[in-house]
Amino acid sequence: MADAIDSTDTPTPRRKPKPEKTSIGGRELKPSTLMMGHGFDPALSEGSLKAPIFLTSTFAFENAAAGKRHFEGITGKREGGAEGLVYSRFNGPNQEILEDRLAIWDGAEDALTFSSGMTAICILMMAYASAGDVIVHSGPLYAASEGFVSKVLSKFGVGYIDFPAGASREEIDAVLERARAKADEGGGKVAMIYLESPANPTNALVDIEAVCAARDAQLKKSCPIAIDNTFLGPLWQRPLDRGADIVAYSLTKYVGGHSDLVAGSIAGAKHWMDPVRALRNTMGGIVDPNTAWMLLRSLETVELRMERAGQNAAKVCEFLRGHPKVQGLGYLGFLEDARQKDIYDRHCRGAGSTFSVFLKGGEAECFRFLDSLQIAKLAVSLGGTETLASHPASMTHLSVPSERRAALGITDSLVRISIGIEDADDLIADFEQALERV
Repeated sequence: MADAIDSTDTPTPRRKPKPEKTSIGGRELKPSTLMMGHGFDPALSEGSLKAPIFLTSTFAFENAAAGKRHFEGITGKREGGAEGLVYSRFNGPNQEILEDRLAIWDGAEDALTFSSGMTAICILMMAYASAGDVIVHSGPLYAASEGFVSKVLSKFGVGYIDFPAGASREEIDAVLERARAKADEGGGKVAMIYLESPANPTNALVDIEAVCAARDAQLKKSCPIAIDNTFLGPLWQRPLDRGADIVAYSLTKYVGGHSDLVAGSIAGAKHWMDPVRALRNTMGGIVDPNTAWMLLRSLETVELRMERAGQNAAKVCEFLRGHPKVQGLGYLGFLEDARQKDIYDRHCRGAGSTFSVFLKGGEAECFRFLDSLQIAKLAVSLGGTETLASHPASMTHLSVPSERRAALGITDSLVRISIGIEDADDLIADFEQALERV
């Protein structure tokens, strides 16, 4: 017994076999196939076909030496992280299975899950930025993301410089030069380049490849490029393939897809994830087991739901762009700007199902339209099974100063719509009757 307790090479029980099968007969299995069982062995859970919900705050170690090894990994005294389950603020079976499956969609080495998309973004930025540093970001961003940079991190001495989505390589180079100079003045560094593409709510695209080329030329890959891929991910865009280092999601949206949970994630190479994991271990913010279990359920149908929503959006936008009361559409399937179309052709696999509609008029006309909808729901999320519509200037982006909103194209005439999986003709009929009342 003493020998067993003192041993430092006692094997650690695993919740899943290693390595896992991701191919059959030389054929790489698709993500939609792997979502049905990857990361989970029914034999380790009484034969349960689906992973149970593990509701526990802590996990029993097989021996004291194992507990020491796990904490050496958690605290960074040994590379590789925890070899097993420790405490629910750090990890858990449901969360780890979910992280394994999320990494597959983006071709990432590692993934981390959080209690919300904003928790993921905030802990990510805090893990990399210190006083005197500068964050470079595209615009527009989701209002809470932009507000965290400009109103919260700035209080702790972190500066920021932004550039418009669609900026050219030359414009991005100029912004990075300014950011380097500003960081030098503060005695810091350019800590992160943070992108959102498509941007919320305008659908403006960022040239990820141009940003990566500018970063590599000026900063020698010394800072990560992170991107919020919520509007198109994980089906319609893979930013890591275009050179980004970290991809972030509000899992509340398409991945969860049923408007019944709140969660977030990031994914990328393990060396980019490790500092974020360490801060998450300290602060908490990991997704809870029940929500992780629900996301595992949702991942099984995410491709089907997104494909149906995308098909519906194409039909609805075809109707809207010919309507006399519609001034314009921010839909990726109908891009007219050559620069944006070039980015779309290089970066995107589909046009998505969330877009902006510019009505003729202003806030009053938009409110009349929104109040007249009968199938579509007036709510401020997106990516769910149901169609949602909202008015960003007075809702999600109300906290953004009016001058900033105007510069970013978030006008009083803009309505954001997220198309669901209802019948497309029924949705068209709903939008048609609502527009008649404008």
